Amino acid sequence: MKLSRQFPLNALHVFEAAARLKSFTRAGEEMGMTQTAVTYQIKLLEEHLGEPLFFRRPRQVTLTPAGERLAPKIAEGFSVIAEAIGGMKDQSESTLVIHTTATFATRWLAHHLGTFQLENPGIAVRLETSQDMVDFTRAEADVAIRSGKGEWPGLKSHFLMKSHFTPMLSPALAATIGGVTEPADILKLRIIDAGDPWWPMWFAAAGMPDIDLKARPISRYGAQAFEAAAAVAGQGVAILKPEFYTDELALGRLIQPFDLLASDGSDYWFVYPQARRNTRKIRAFREFMRKSMPTFRD
Repeated sequence: MKLSRQFPLNALHVFEAAARLKSFTRAGEEMGMTQTAVTYQIKLLEEHLGEPLFFRRPRQVTLTPAGERLAPKIAEGFSVIAEAIGGMKDQSESTLVIHTTATFATRWLAHHLGTFQLENPGIAVRLETSQDMVDFTRAEADVAIRSGKGEWPGLKSHFLMKSHFTPMLSPALAATIGGVTEPADILKLRIIDAGDPWWPMWFAAAGMPDIDLKARPISRYGAQAFEAAAAVAGQGVAILKPEFYTDELALGRLIQPFDLLASDGSDYWFVYPQARRNTRKIRAFREFMRKSMPTFRD
């Protein structure tokens, strides 16, 4: 039989309890209902099916033959539903989906997630990387690391780090022009992604607000990490966040010719839906980020 929208599904739940407990009173106690409400739900179901399900006797109810046939099937159905929901909950609770940019994933998360999983062996991690801002109402994501002002309706935001930038390049490339000692020297070299809005911001901060890079070839690498790789390979000067490239600087694969850092006013934030702040896996990752990143702020 196909269930209609008007089918008394709540009455089936009441019937299952009453059939299992063999008592309308005890069924009501289990479900937080009065005996009268239980009797009403059973009556609705019987009227819908067109036959009685219980014999009513003083202080006792017993199943009719129709009730005997129906009871085990309803009990089995609720058991299947409970198992399905439980399985989904278990899977949801055991996997943490992190949405972030490719650069943050490769330059910070990749170096720390192993520690998180050692400390939380019951939580698997799945990384989703994109330059787009995730919509928690549509995408499968539990938490995100995103760049911005930290003000997003419905989301709890924790400050992670400042987002500032400066030119970086390989020492071999700098040597081709005798070194980079002043901002104007950068213009003698190929600029990786000359269309990046960070470039005019940095030049303005360096006292060169009228620099026009529009005539230069504009390339799109899609992520800062890829631009850094191109810079290491000597393909040009990249505008990068130096905190992400401390290893390359220490090894001499990249140099930062100027101490000057510029910012576009956007910082890195750890965010998640406010309504899910007490979810076990989100709590665990929040505390991990708190102790792993010295600049973490509530």
